[in-house]
Amino acid sequence: MRRVVVTGLGVVSPLGAGVGHNWAALTAGACGIRPIAHFDASAISSRIAGCVPLEGPGALDLDAAMPPADRRKSDIFIAYALAATAEALADSGYAAATEEAADRTGVLIGSGIGGLLTTYEASLTLDQKGPRRLSPFTVPAMLINLASGQVSIKYGFRGPNHAVVTACASGTHAIGDAARLIALGDADVMVAGGAEAAVNPLGVASFAAARALSTAYNDRPDEASRPFDAGRDGFVIAEGAGVVILEDYDHARARGARVYAELAGYGLSGDASHITAPSPDGSGAYRAMTAALARAGVTPGKVDYINAHGTSTPTGDAVECIAVNRLFAGTGVAMSSTKGAVGHLLGAAGAVEAVYTLKALETGVLPPTLNLHAPCAEAAGLNLVPLTAQEKRARAALTNSFGFGGTNASLLFRAA
Repeated sequence: MRRVVVTGLGVVSPLGAGVGHNWAALTAGACGIRPIAHFDASAISSRIAGCVPLEGPGALDLDAAMPPADRRKSDIFIAYALAATAEALADSGYAAATEEAADRTGVLIGSGIGGLLTTYEASLTLDQKGPRRLSPFTVPAMLINLASGQVSIKYGFRGPNHAVVTACASGTHAIGDAARLIALGDADVMVAGGAEAAVNPLGVASFAAARALSTAYNDRPDEASRPFDAGRDGFVIAEGAGVVILEDYDHARARGARVYAELAGYGLSGDASHITAPSPDGSGAYRAMTAALARAGVTPGKVDYINAHGTSTPTGDAVECIAVNRLFAGTGVAMSSTKGAVGHLLGAAGAVEAVYTLKALETGVLPPTLNLHAPCAEAAGLNLVPLTAQEKRARAALTNSFGFGGTNASLLFRAA
């Protein structure tokens, strides 16, 4: 099997647009969670979110990402995917300059929910104005695979055109599955990641109805997402996109590309336990991490950093700590959750967190877990990088994502 490396990064998050801006804000302890302002959330129990800023420092230029005329036919999650892709491709210096290269370049961008705002608005139109008033672009705007499709069309990439839908593990599965397409010879280059835009009335109200969201910190939004802290009461919904450029190692080397890291391991598992809650003993997370390490040929003692799923839910955080302690006890591994800064980007979370993990490998700086003042009992013995960033040169790093339905995914990156 061919080796797979990462040569480009792109991100759009509640901290802003651009990897450089994100990394500076993240490591400085900034938080992108704010009161919901673009719709009336007063009747919803959770009234805060991590929205992509469109004004101020690090603001996303939506017109540059996707022209207004095209956005009217699309959904915002696709615009986020295009913005992150444009940055990742520019960062990698890659372009499919020949017909053969176009045929060997693919796209695999996942999403947990996809065009939810389009779905919500279309249902209102249907109810209030009737079927003849629906846009002919309703279906293409809703479909999750249209993020990949739009990227493929814009850049002329004619290799594998695919999408992943595995709830909050979508971005991680997308990157892992794309890497396997390269490893197996189906492509030389893959644009891979996740995009999500569910901060709308339907998305927020639905997760609130499931009692998954934080409700105790509506008046203190920057304190609401508190992974592993005893005061956590649910996740903070957020949106954005993360994209990485994956390449066959020899292909990247031949064109003189800068390599961030090797994607050396990918592990998947299912809990087979509950539709929303993780397996109480953490066995699913444990098996996903173990599989990623085994694929990479790396022992637990060689992993220096874990970017946790760590959503700030009472059960999920505890179970992840149980699984990590089972596998990494005594190794001195550091683990942080960057969701304290950006909230939970659902299907985009794993892709954005993969970017953050790769930056930790590149810079030797571990991003902090914000709002961690009193770690939960299950975290005993773990360095959770509380409150402020830490310097640590990592040889290998793991990133975890777990989703509804009991789906688990882990990626193991090895320093270049």
